[in-house]
Formats: sequence, C-alpha cells, structure tokens
Amino acid sequence: MYSVNNLGIRFSGIDLFSNISFLINEKDRIGLTGKNGAGKSTLLKLLSHKIEPTQGQIIIPKDKTVRYLPQHITCTTNLNVFDEAMTAFEEHSLLENQIQEITSQLSNRTDYESKAYMKLIEDLQHANDRFHILDGQSREGNTEKVLLGLGFEKNQFTKAVSKLSGGWQMRVELAKILLQTPDLILLDEPTNHLDIESIQWLENFLKIYGGAVVLVSHDRAFLDAVTNRTIEITRGKIYDYKCNYSNYVEQRKLLLDQQVSRYENQQKEIKEVEDFIQRFRYKATKAKQVQSRIKQLDKIDQQELDLLDKKSIHFKFPPAPPSGKISVEIENYSKSFPDKDVLKGVNITILKNEFIAFVGRNGEGKTTLAKSILGQLEHDGNIKLGHNIKIGYYAQNQAELMDEEQTVFETIDNVAVGEVRKQIKNILGSFLFSGEDIDKKVKVLSGGERSRLALAKLLLEPVNLLILDEPTNHLDMQSKDILKNALLNYNGTLILVSHDRDFLKGLSNKVYEFRNKNIKEHLGDITYFLEKRKLENLKEIERKKKSNANAKSAINTSSNKQQYQQRKEQEKARRKALKAIENIEKEIDEIESMIAIMDEQLSRPQDFNINLEDGEFYAKYNRSKKRLETTIIEWEQLHENLEALTDK
Repeated sequence: MYSVNNLGIRFSGIDLFSNISFLINEKDRIGLTGKNGAGKSTLLKLLSHKIEPTQGQIIIPKDKTVRYLPQHITCTTNLNVFDEAMTAFEEHSLLENQIQEITSQLSNRTDYESKAYMKLIEDLQHANDRFHILDGQSREGNTEKVLLGLGFEKNQFTKAVSKLSGGWQMRVELAKILLQTPDLILLDEPTNHLDIESIQWLENFLKIYGGAVVLVSHDRAFLDAVTNRTIEITRGKIYDYKCNYSNYVEQRKLLLDQQVSRYENQQKEIKEVEDFIQRFRYKATKAKQVQSRIKQLDKIDQQELDLLDKKSIHFKFPPAPPSGKISVEIENYSKSFPDKDVLKGVNITILKNEFIAFVGRNGEGKTTLAKSILGQLEHDGNIKLGHNIKIGYYAQNQAELMDEEQTVFETIDNVAVGEVRKQIKNILGSFLFSGEDIDKKVKVLSGGERSRLALAKLLLEPVNLLILDEPTNHLDMQSKDILKNALLNYNGTLILVSHDRDFLKGLSNKVYEFRNKNIKEHLGDITYFLEKRKLENLKEIERKKKSNANAKSAINTSSNKQQYQQRKEQEKARRKALKAIENIEKEIDEIESMIAIMDEQLSRPQDFNINLEDGEFYAKYNRSKKRLETTIIEWEQLHENLEALTDK
C-alpha cells in the first residue's frame, strides 16, 4: 500500500493543489482525470519522486519498486531495440553473475564442512530461487512477446533505437517498464504513440498485471477497459471514485446535481436570514431576534460548488464551400522510402461529404497518404483533387511546427487574411485564450494549449476537405467531446487519422484499413470495423488450426484429433473464465459504487435524511463490505484459474 498524505505543490506562488490525501492499494488500477493543467502529470512526477512536493509526503515501502513513463523522453542509448529492451533485466543479470561467481568459488574449495562453505551454499540457493521467481530463464521470450505486442516487427529488433522516431522510442521505454514488472507502474498518456492494435494489447496486459497502475489518459475506451478507480483533480482538490471512467462521469453528475441542490437551498436560506436582518435591523423590539439571525448567519458553513467548472472550448467549423461530387481520386498510388515500401498500387475514391477514418498500425502509411493528398510528398501514381476542393490540415506534430517565439495572437494574426482578422480575439476566446493569455509565447504553452491553438488555425478559412492527423493527442476529455460534436456538424468531407476508438465511434461512415502495403475498405464506423476484424482474426486462427491438422494427419491422425479436442476444450474453458471475470468485475464495480454512495451518506447524514441509529442501514452497509471482500477473493481465484489455463 502506498500513502499520499496532505500533499501540495506550488508554482510561482500559486498552489496547483494542496492537502490532498489518498491510498494506492496493491492491485488498484487508477485513472487520473481532470482538465489540462489541473496537475495530473505533476502528481505522477511527485509519485515517482521526479520532483518534490511543497508540502506533505508520499510514503512508498522500501521493498516496493516504482517505474514511471513520462509523456516525452530523451534517447541516449546506442543499443538496438531488442538489446535496449533487455536492459530491463538488470537484476536478472546481477543474479546470473552472482550464481556464476559462487559456483566458481564452490568448485575450487574443499572445506565442505566449514561455515564459509555453507554460507556460499545458502547464497547460491537464495540467488537461484530469486532468479526463478523473476522468471530469469524466459527473458528473451518475454522481451520478444512484449515488443511484438507493442507493435514492433521482428525485423525491427536489430534497428538502433536512436534511429527511431520519438513515438517508437517511447514504445521501447514502455516495453522496459512492463518487463521490469514493478510493484507500481505510473503511465502518462501511454496511448498517444500507440496504434489501435497495440492499445488493445496493452489493455489486456494491464488488466491482469500483478501490481498497481496509476495512469493519465484521454482515451476513454482505454480507461474504461483498464481502470477500476478514478481520481479527479479539479480546482486544487481531488475526488475519489471507486469505478472506471464512464461510471465516474455518471456518479460525478449525480454529485454535481446534489451539490447544486444543496447550494441553491442554502442560498435561499441565507437570503431569507439576510432579508430579516435588513428589515428589522433598526427596530428595537426586534433587536434580540436580529442578533440571533446574525449569529445564525455566521455559523452557516457555506456550500461551495467545488466540482463545478464550466470553462471549456466552444466553436464550430465554417460552412464548407461548394465542391464537386468527388473530393479525392487516387489511382495506382505507391510510395517508398529508402529502407521501406509503404504502399503499393492503391486505388480509392473519396466522395463529397464522406467521413473516412484511416486506421492501422503505425508505419503502415496513414500519415504518408495524408501528406501525399496535400502534395507534400512525391509519389508514384496519381492523386487528383475534385472540383473546387479547399483543404484544411491538422498535422500529427502540428503543435511542434509553430514558431515558439511568437505569441498566441501573432500565431493566428500572421496567417489570418481578410475579414477574419477582425475575429481573431473571438476565435482565440473560443479556445480559452483571453486576456493576458493571447500575449503568451508559444514556448511556454502546455501540450493541450498548443493543440487548442493549432485547432484554432483551422477556423481561419472555410474548407470543404478536412484532414486531421491525431487531433486528440493532448486534448482533455471535454475538449475532445466538443471537437467531436463540431465535426459531427461539419458539412464537408472528413479524413481522420486517429487511434482513439471512443473519439472515432460514430464519427465515420467508412474505415480504410492500412495493412501490408495496401488499403482495405470497410463500410460502417470504427465499432463495426473492430468487431469485424476480431471475427476475421478468429477465422484466421481456425483456418491455421485446420491447416496444421491436415498437415499432421498423415503422421498421426488419432493423436491430432485428441490434441485438437484438447485445444478446443481449453479454449472453451478460457472463454468461460474470461466471461466469468467480466461478470464479477461488473459486480465489483456495482458493489463499490454502492459503498461509495453509502460512505457519502454517512459523511453527511443530515443531507440525505439518514438516521445513524438505524440498525438496518448499518447492516446493509456491513453486508456490502463483506460481499465486496468475498467477491474480490473470487475475482483473484478466477484470475489464477485463467493463468493456469493460459500456461497449459
């Protein structure tokens, strides 16, 4: 268990947050949420001791290990991908050296009965036991498994890490953290540099991970899949919910409604008291009652709307100019780089008002094709834009392309033309830049602020083809929802490159899957596509099973049938175990939500009309606690059963 006590931190004389306290249990999956700038990344840095707090303390037991993945890293290694990932096993290497050294000493000694000899035997046994506990024999296999899961191909294992892009370097760093199996993992936006398949692999890894996880992410689907607890940081305080993100949103709304109701009732009460004081202040016959009301007013503990924060961006895209029926026509398109063929012989047509999602693993050509449509890359084949097509483009690294010495206002003013220049302050205000903010230099802006500024540039000119490459990176949940609503109301053609499943959901009517140097068209949105791909993968597995069975049948048909039946039964048992885990996790969420509500009721019984002498309430509360303990034990047993099935 890890303890955060009365923690606070101050920058430039201003408290980011203060007096926050909470516990992290050994198997918690905590999602930190809150607006950009609320302090989520800062809290992770504090937990990892990268920075020190202004007040309070963080207590981490000495025998516990903590590993932290920041949003950005600096590459200093000269190793290749596989060898760098293997550096995660520092303790394994030390143990191996220790085992070899002790073994060598023992082979050269003859004092078999001495204390020193027996001490060496004990040390060797301890080192061997620790080596086996750490699964030292499986280092290479585990490294390969994790690297493949995070999207690397085997032919990339020997590539120098220093030659990789920042996103792929982050994957290597993430792989090292996962391979070290620390007691507490701290992840800051781990999905920003991952594609959909890698995100899903990471989800499954973290779900059954043996330690605790605290993460910051703006990927709602990822948070829902991984977390069982949500800590919101807002206005310098925290609110702890024993549930995943979507359930937190519902509970938060309920608490907001209750808070607003209490606030309004209290304001009504205060006004009535103040009116009485004002009316009878100068009447001698009412002096006693007036003094009584003044004392009553002083004793009121005024309700604050701590959770209410309505500050958010608001905008809509300008109406799209008229255009022809075809937006983009691509014929026999191919693109290669010196070390890789990316796409070959691609033929697609994008029609007016279509909303297209580009999906696929990183490096499969999504951004390359987007840049080719813009005319930024040379290529083979033809790309023809439709009649009167005007393109608006948001690059994946758009925020990094801005001149850091320019101010927020200058960034927009330098590219705005015509009548729109009169609206610059209004546009910036829509993206939360107002007052002194517009005079800030780009270099001091946070990642979220830079992303908002880059989005603001898209409103400077009406366009009928929007190409957005990972626009949600660094945007908070509320800003992402507002961007999505603005896109849903956009009346032009949209090409969207994104790995954010929740953001893509309902936002496209066609999915282009980039895979194996080609593009496959799928009708429908991302949800249908993911379900279909999963089905196709299962069919592929079945085809491989049948193929393998046919190949071996000539050798030993009866043995193959038996093995196939065993695999079939094992897979059936595994699916049954996964379903049981899913059901019991839902039950745990429901019980924890019920306990959280009852805890809230116990803390303020007068607000909920709770009679603390009511034995039935406490009986229900204790039953819920007991049921939670029992259910968690069942959950752990189910996971042990699943691991046993997986190891077979």
